Amino acid sequence: MTIREASAQWQGTLKEGAGRLRLGSGVFEGAYSFPSRFENGPGTNPEELIAAALAGCFSMALTAILGADKHTAESIHTIARVHLGATTAGPTITRIELETEVRVAGILAEDFERLAQKAKAACLVSRALAGVATITLKASLAAQ
Repeated sequence: MTIREASAQWQGTLKEGAGRLRLGSGVFEGAYSFPSRFENGPGTNPEELIAAALAGCFSMALTAILGADKHTAESIHTIARVHLGATTAGPTITRIELETEVRVAGILAEDFERLAQKAKAACLVSRALAGVATITLKASLAAQ
C-alpha cells in the first residue's frame, strides 16, 4: 500500500513559538503558529490541511461513484469547513461541513443526493475522521 508523509517542526513555547509544516512531496510548505491555529493569524494549521484533504478526497470519491453509475461530472467544486471548538477534553474538531456543487448532465436530483452521500461514506479521509461527532454534506447540482 502507498505511504504518504508530512513533517512538522516547532520551536518555542506554545503561544509564542512557531513552526513549519511540510508535505513529503515538497509541493507545500508553510508556517503555522498558535495565532494561525486558534485565532486568525497568518499561516496555516493542521485543521486547514485536514479540510483540504477531505475536500480533495471527497471530490475524487464522488467522481468514482458517479462514474460507476455511468455519469461523468463536468466539474466538482467542494469546500470543507473544519470547526475547532472547546470541549472538556480540550480543543477538538467538533464538526466538519462538506459543501459540493457538481455540474453533471442527465442525473435526477434524488439519485445525485444518494450518490453524494455514498461518496461521503466511502471517502478514505471521511472514514479516517470517523471520530468527529458530525460531518455534514450539502450537495447541489449546478445549472446546466
